[in-house]
Amino acid sequence: MRGIIICPMYARDTALIATPIGMVQVSGTAEHVIAITILSYITAERQPNGGAVADAATQLRAWFAGTLFTFDLPLAPAATERGAVLRTAMIALPYGETIGYGQLAQTIASSARAIGQACARNPLPIIVPCRRVLDGKGTLGAYSAGGGPATKPWLLDHERLHSGRTLL
Repeated sequence: MRGIIICPMYARDTALIATPIGMVQVSGTAEHVIAITILSYITAERQPNGGAVADAATQLRAWFAGTLFTFDLPLAPAATERGAVLRTAMIALPYGETIGYGQLAQTIASSARAIGQACARNPLPIIVPCRRVLDGKGTLGAYSAGGGPATKPWLLDHERLHSGRTLL
């Protein structure tokens, strides 16, 4: 008799968290957080089974409460080595501060375009803070998560409020 064997380490888990910017969906496994999605529709909260998704849900709630400033979560590996470098550079940006695409690119010997593409394709918004990267003019620019142009300033204002900073 043949059956399907599900390996627990690859089993997906999901949490849904109500936040001021809408429902935030955390997807992952017991070992890694794979994706964060800011949903545009309302649904009921969902508690995760445990592991990395539960840790992410707890930390996201604390971040939205203004009591957590740095995430400490096991993230799924980036698709490429270069993607890992770009992700690490964004994670290193201090809470409540912003930087331009070009400035960030210079710190890791990259290009502003590569930084922009990494931000646009970021599967882990909020945890990997691409919102802290501004366009070449020092303005907000685009944001690919949640409500886009409405979500990015909310996230930055939230950080400025809890960090004590008042300027971009």
